[in-house]
Amino acid sequence: MKGRIIKNVSNDYTVDVNGKLYICKPRGKFRINNITPLVGDIVDFSEIDNYIIDILPRKNELIRPSVANIDIAVIVTSVKKPDFDTYLLDKTLTIISYNNINPIIYFTKLDLLTNIELINIEQYINYYRDIGYEVATTPNELLTLIKNKTVVFTGQSGAGKSTLLNKINPHLELKTDEISEALGRGKHTTRHTELYNIENTFIVDTPGFSKIDFFGMTDIEIRDNMKEMFDNLEFCKYTDCKHIKEDGCRIIELVKSGKILTSRYNNYRSFIGKWYYD
Repeated sequence: MKGRIIKNVSNDYTVDVNGKLYICKPRGKFRINNITPLVGDIVDFSEIDNYIIDILPRKNELIRPSVANIDIAVIVTSVKKPDFDTYLLDKTLTIISYNNINPIIYFTKLDLLTNIELINIEQYINYYRDIGYEVATTPNELLTLIKNKTVVFTGQSGAGKSTLLNKINPHLELKTDEISEALGRGKHTTRHTELYNIENTFIVDTPGFSKIDFFGMTDIEIRDNMKEMFDNLEFCKYTDCKHIKEDGCRIIELVKSGKILTSRYNNYRSFIGKWYYD
């Protein structure tokens, strides 16, 4: 039979076939060939002994969290408790784009901001929208963007991923927890990766991207997966411009004029191991 893996706990894989669930284990050949089935995989399995026989070719895959065949990654981004982190957001956006997954930024906890803080955050929201990223701030707005897609939710611990999913579908009753005042971040409440079918939208809840990194990415690949670093490249003097100190660099001009956020540029330079722009 053919189905989709929707949950993995230890070595038990829950496979969904049109709403009917099977608990399966992978054949020994996967371990021998160093292949690990992932949540989101489409697999062939034996209904007789509930062993996964084969994994169909993947559209894409992520290492941390371990998921496959994703259309959209919703980056749940807290603006307070924990505070807004441009470094983590830009890093996640870049890696998600590199993996051929469409990112959507979802800002949470806007209601905790003062009026002055809200004006500051709105400038970031408008900037990310202006350079071409999809941004949402309400569950209904987000639902419109992810309808009929396979979606992974990610973001810093305590950003409100499980709370958001519960708002989208209260029947999920996902566990949430309070923010640690000492650490300034949330406690991990999601212990495993699981995929939920909500009105034909498949949503993956994961333990998080706490160890996300630029696995195997070159400096040029990092550059090309940050929208403004790539979209303005054609105006640079050199096609291999890394936007650091090259003559005729369009990006440096845009940073100096305030058209590119200094935080975005500083984060980019940090990603490729260069010094900060001042």
